[in-house]
Amino acid sequence: NEKTLTSYRRKEIGFVFQFYNLVSDLTAQENVELAADLVKQPLQTVQVLDQVGLADRLEHFPAQMSGGEQQRVSIARALVKNPRFLLCDEPTGALDYETGILILSLLKDINVKTGCTVILITHNTSISPMGNRVMRMRSGEIVEVIENDNPLPPERIVW
Repeated sequence: NEKTLTSYRRKEIGFVFQFYNLVSDLTAQENVELAADLVKQPLQTVQVLDQVGLADRLEHFPAQMSGGEQQRVSIARALVKNPRFLLCDEPTGALDYETGILILSLLKDINVKTGCTVILITHNTSISPMGNRVMRMRSGEIVEVIENDNPLPPERIVW
């Protein structure tokens, strides 16, 4: 039922969007605290912002941050809930190449260090070699599943 699905999404899935969706009148820390308030046992907001490299930007508003910094706030907002899954919709789509690689490296580190499953949705097929499993879709259906025993590190991805 809808209530069960909402509860599951709130507790088990952290969402990262292409266009950040930060509240412009709130600081980085306050944006992350909004998500922390949704769960019973959130991670510490300041620690999560430090984990994404923003310990020195806690009191900055979105307009005072670069696109990459805003995306890292978005990732911190998703992580503070301590989700089992991180669902990232085009997390590099609005970023330049160098910043995109930094975000991909951060997502890889999160997966390795926390065990959180990262699901990355992208139209950029150049990113797929870094995945353990790649699912290609066409018209809303899975048309191919590739198991990758030797994923590339993000630093070796070029687009």
